[in-house]
Amino acid sequence: MEHVISSKNPPRITFQNLSRVAGLFHGVFTRRGGVSAPPYESLNVAANNGDSIEAVGENLARVKETAGVEWLVSSNQVHGDGLNFIDAKAAKKLEVRAPMLISPPGDALSTNMTDLGLLIKIADCQSILLVDPDSRVIANIHSGWRGSVLDIAGKTVRSLKRLGLNPAKTLAAVSPSLGPCCAEFINYKREIPEKFWPFRVGPLHFDFWALTRSQLTAAGLREENIEIAAKCTVCGKADFFSYRGEGETGRMASIIGWKRP
Repeated sequence: MEHVISSKNPPRITFQNLSRVAGLFHGVFTRRGGVSAPPYESLNVAANNGDSIEAVGENLARVKETAGVEWLVSSNQVHGDGLNFIDAKAAKKLEVRAPMLISPPGDALSTNMTDLGLLIKIADCQSILLVDPDSRVIANIHSGWRGSVLDIAGKTVRSLKRLGLNPAKTLAAVSPSLGPCCAEFINYKREIPEKFWPFRVGPLHFDFWALTRSQLTAAGLREENIEIAAKCTVCGKADFFSYRGEGETGRMASIIGWKRP
């Protein structure tokens, strides 16, 4: 399925399945449309990689305005499998760093509240967007290869079932990320458990898009409700930040949230 980068400023990728959900904002912003100087050019949303705080603040303000939410919610991503669910009580305890609310360290964010844009920062890792239109539970998951090994996608779905998420009704979208063409792991026998070796597509390459699809369906999602951008960030450095492809670089914003009525 082809995903077209919008011409709006700042541009973002959207998904057909999520776009059909009334009142939902979502998008994977590209590297374009911001103010950061090289090598963070230009819509870098990470403040811990050497970019100027002022530039990152302006970039985040542009993302927030495009999303049309009151607050962006983010966390320190640690390549683990921790989930932060943001309800009204939890939201009051978050650190305010306008235009952001900062949750405790973790790699999955979820809420059923309106006016919060759940933001995951990526530069080769996957952002996995989830929405159950009936329960209104949404989530944004940061999953690099370590997250895939930990099955953060499946664990998040199973954890959210107790908060009302119905996997059979849940829609998922997977951002541009490291593709099987470039996911080379020279030391895969040490880094990737053997049970994941069936997803090897060459002597040293792995298909983490297929692995995520498998983990989501194992957690109860329907195959037809999963949409994958299938755009490799390493190959597409003109549009996307890529840590593998560039080394010192920025981070893209991937967001999902319920818009104001």
